[in-house]
Amino acid sequence: MKINQIYVNLPVKDVQKTKEFWMKVGFSINDQMTDDRAVCVAMSDNMYVMFLTEEHFQTFSERPLPKGDTTQVLVAIGLNSREEVDQVVNTAVANGATQHEEPQDYGWMYHNSFWDINGHGWNVMFTDVSQMPDQF
Repeated sequence: MKINQIYVNLPVKDVQKTKEFWMKVGFSINDQMTDDRAVCVAMSDNMYVMFLTEEHFQTFSERPLPKGDTTQVLVAIGLNSREEVDQVVNTAVANGATQHEEPQDYGWMYHNSFWDINGHGWNVMFTDVSQMPDQF
């Protein structure tokens, strides 16, 4: 079996602000799956993040939303170069996100990270598999 698409669902307080943030960072919006309750951000041809209002998100789960400064998930995305990684993180921070930690360079893998305007964690990375060590 092979998955052909992935949709990550995350709760947000303000769909419009979230839509504007991700467009400024450089990602496109799937308008067919976007309304006043949700915005669908296309991360790639087969990966999407659905940012749902907290109220709409609650219709999919009986569990309570986390309150305060908690971390429920860190989303890791891979890009094509170190420069793209830093460009995405720097653009996110310039538009209201906060730096998560200092960039990490392992030679074969480079990553940088941020907390988006809704407090969701994003690890953005580039991996050169030709430089990957035999034992990881």
